[in-house]
Amino acid sequence: MFHLVWLDPGSSSTDGRHTEQQLRSIINHLAKFQDVHECEEYIKAQSSNERIVMVVSGQLWRKIVPNIHLLRQIISIYAYCMDVMKGVVVELNELIQWIQADHKIQKKMEEPLSINIFTTNTLTEGVSTTGINNNFLFSQVFMDCLIRLKYAEADQKELIEFCKQKYKGNNFELSNIGEFQEHYSSENALRWYTRESFFYKTLNAALRQSDIHAIFLFRKYIADIQQQLKNRQVRNSI
Repeated sequence: MFHLVWLDPGSSSTDGRHTEQQLRSIINHLAKFQDVHECEEYIKAQSSNERIVMVVSGQLWRKIVPNIHLLRQIISIYAYCMDVMKGVVVELNELIQWIQADHKIQKKMEEPLSINIFTTNTLTEGVSTTGINNNFLFSQVFMDCLIRLKYAEADQKELIEFCKQKYKGNNFELSNIGEFQEHYSSENALRWYTRESFFYKTLNAALRQSDIHAIFLFRKYIADIQQQLKNRQVRNSI
């Protein structure tokens, strides 16, 4: 899971709150700090499986970077400052563009090549005498059964509420969720999945983490994506 850690004494200012919304449009999970020690302790407390992108103001980076740059959790550190006298001027808007471009690459690198709902601990466990991986087969059957289940209006409401809670305070994604709620149709499922928004992020995270509850809520949309892909395949084969 990607985390964004922002260390800046001015992060609570009006400009800081605007920047926060821009940063959360890239990585939803954002932790803000004004104190170096608190920030360092937070980073060290995270699991080594977490992926932390750090943004730090120029006046503080010398105090924290030497202590955390070798940690496995840290995948990127962006330092910025506004010191014209030293000839170093990095606008936050420019920095955000860099983070956005780099994060697209980072996500692709972290993306699994295949998705299995159930995995095994050994190479031989779960393999039948015919050479078929039973766990993989079960995951395919499970997914097929799941998307066949009737989808009720209550399920959609639960999904919307689930996403709103996940992106609480993220105005960019809350706006996308509102648009999705009002305008989604089966015909634009692929457009939503390929769009850089909560839909792609949340669905992929659910599949990657084998979050059965979230996958259950997304089942209709998984079926819509599957159907659109089939339709395109048929058209291309004609």
